[in-house]
Amino acid sequence: MCLAVPGKILEIQGDDPQLRFGRVSFGGIVKQVSLACVPEARVDDYVLVHVGMALSVVDEKEAAEVFGYLEKMGELEELAPAPPAGPPAATARGPAATAP
Repeated sequence: MCLAVPGKILEIQGDDPQLRFGRVSFGGIVKQVSLACVPEARVDDYVLVHVGMALSVVDEKEAAEVFGYLEKMGELEELAPAPPAGPPAATARGPAATAP
């Protein structure tokens, strides 16, 4: 399901309203987000973000409420960073083991 997720703006980069980006925290996971649709957004504001673009500014209470609902629904997994890649699987050398 595609949903807009609330996040808090930590930092804003760029002066041109069409090219502004922000570092936005989603419960501790920080991603870069386009702020082109919310020229009024400032650092410490909460925004609803869908596919990397902030769509609207919301108050902190509403952001916390929506985040809580999404968490209960299990819709926040896509925000989690991917697990680090482990070493390649070891390959057996020599004769293959056979079952008795």
